[in-house]
Amino acid sequence: MAEKKLTFEQAIGRLEQIVALLEQGEAPLEESLGLFEEGTALMKKCSGMLDKAEQKVVKLLALPGSAPVEQPFDASVEE
Repeated sequence: MAEKKLTFEQAIGRLEQIVALLEQGEAPLEESLGLFEEGTALMKKCSGMLDKAEQKVVKLLALPGSAPVEQPFDASVEE
């Protein structure tokens, strides 16, 4: 089965739905396990998306003629 392309926001939204359903505790065991598996997969997907975004930010913070320097997101880069 082909995986549906989700945006980060869509994946987080679905993950929130899954958490709410599991917190209710009303789903049968098999359904709960399926939701848990789906939630775990979504969490990995979101984590990967965040890692890619962080890598892009690090590249953007690279100073001309030097290696990228990791800095906190709230720090400004001196030019």
